[in-house]
Amino acid sequence: MLWKGLTRVMAKSVKLQVLTPSRMFYEGDIELVIARTLTGDEGFMAGHSWACKLLVIGELWIQEAGVKDFKYAAISGGFIDVKEDIIIYTDAAEWSEEIDTQRALVKKAKMEEWLKEHQDDPTRVARAKKSITKQLTRIKVAAGGVRRKR
Repeated sequence: MLWKGLTRVMAKSVKLQVLTPSRMFYEGDIELVIARTLTGDEGFMAGHSWACKLLVIGELWIQEAGVKDFKYAAISGGFIDVKEDIIIYTDAAEWSEEIDTQRALVKKAKMEEWLKEHQDDPTRVARAKKSITKQLTRIKVAAGGVRRKR
């Protein structure tokens, strides 16, 4: 909500849904969502031009309507469809409080160790690198993400 003189002006909001194969991860009215596309972090809000963009592993930042602070999550890529509403489709999404940091650190270490010994299969190497990126993102989000207040 913005104040202009003595008149209250409501910021525009848009409906956001974040869907995974196993659940409706998020549904609500937002003022802004920031996701990592192939070209970097991009923000989407009410009135944004229509778009359909691929998302990569990264942080998802959601500013709910009328709320100053962001909610943040880790997502494993997917795509965002922006029309009258915004829908994000992703294979996996986790709120910061759902992330088991110790488990992420162990999985990251296992993948790094595996990579030292296995460079012969490009497909498996790509999967291992993707897993490491996912674990690093999960660890960052669990610690507050890159946009947290300092």
